[in-house]
Amino acid sequence: MEYYSTKNKLNRASFEKAVRKGLPSDDGLFMPEIIAKLPDAFFKELPGMSLAEIGLRTLHPFVGGEIDDESLIALVEEAFSFETPLTKVTDDTYALELYHGPTLAFKDIGARFMARSLSYFNKQHSQEVTVLVATSGDTGSAVANGFLGVKNVNVVILYPKGKVSEFQEKQMTTLGENIHAIEVDGNFDDCQALVKKAFLDDKLTSEFGLTSANSINVARFLPQMIYYFYAVGQLRKAGKPIVFSVPSGNYGNLTAGLFAQRMGLEVNRFVASTNSNSIVPDFLASGLYETRQSVSTISNAMDVGAPSNFARMADLFHGHIEEFRSDLAGYYYTDDQTTDGLKELYSQYGYIADPHGAVGYLGLKAYREEHPQDDFTGIFLETAHPIKFKEVVEPTLGIKLDIPESLQEALKKDKKTTQCSTEYGDFKNEIRKILH
Repeated sequence: MEYYSTKNKLNRASFEKAVRKGLPSDDGLFMPEIIAKLPDAFFKELPGMSLAEIGLRTLHPFVGGEIDDESLIALVEEAFSFETPLTKVTDDTYALELYHGPTLAFKDIGARFMARSLSYFNKQHSQEVTVLVATSGDTGSAVANGFLGVKNVNVVILYPKGKVSEFQEKQMTTLGENIHAIEVDGNFDDCQALVKKAFLDDKLTSEFGLTSANSINVARFLPQMIYYFYAVGQLRKAGKPIVFSVPSGNYGNLTAGLFAQRMGLEVNRFVASTNSNSIVPDFLASGLYETRQSVSTISNAMDVGAPSNFARMADLFHGHIEEFRSDLAGYYYTDDQTTDGLKELYSQYGYIADPHGAVGYLGLKAYREEHPQDDFTGIFLETAHPIKFKEVVEPTLGIKLDIPESLQEALKKDKKTTQCSTEYGDFKNEIRKILH
């Protein structure tokens, strides 16, 4: 399997090179040359398959033999060792809970697979690798946990000062060892811009062996396909079309769902649900794609004004708005609407969501209201444990959430961070201090 750049299909890389490099040198994104359909036999077996079994079967074509079968089996069993259960909310609505991993967020799926893939490839190289990642919240903690203690890998996490929750910050700033955090005096888009500039800086990239753990990295977003297969497998006997509503920021999660669909998974429609950073819903409405400065919301993982994975979606849909619209609907919600969604889920159905899950629920609800003639099963993705947003969930619902033991331990520790401005020169100086 080769991977090409979304900016130049002649710019190609192996799976290993795509993982280690993160971004092509032309500032595009890596895309697999083939998204092959899975055999009918796979879908017949799907209802009885575990997350790891699905991971092995769906990821094997993308690895292209670069990880031997025995190692790949061990890798997926270790990476996907927890559940992503479907929880029934109503007769035709389910929550796909993706927060049962070690850092209580869906990013664990991709981060754990990428960490183990990079560790496998590092056995064949002596040079240290530096994983550089920007986060609006949960990516940082998942990457930190996934890569903690991995030999010959340093991790540098950039996050926006004052714009992540206390739990999120503690999870990525208290681990030590090979994990380093930089607190940027800006927003997520500023952090992401610094990361992209670093990857285009040949000298810095060569000096530290930079690679990315954001969803721009193929080993981060591809594993996210597997829980779409898993969810559909559980509903196989329902006999209805399925619509997924995906809380969306950088759109890696939704792109992974589109990949699953192209591999043969029966998905009737995807709903791109987001907060006031409404770039993609606006594009679906107008046909004009315009990035903008992100705004801060209570669903901070979606506070993205220039979604990286739009380039992959544009590649899948050949840049044609009608092709986008054939598979995607889009809706966005204010903070007030989001808290109303949280209240509705709790008061009417007894379900406690986090703000991102509430946005996913609202998007699904809106799609259903716009298509009253359609009889379908709706699944919204619940991407983080509600406790990670206790500052919002508890006062909104008037309840007290139990704090999982893993978070209690993190809260006891002192955070260790480096302060940085949004200037690239300042960032380069700080990263050299950290890694030398």
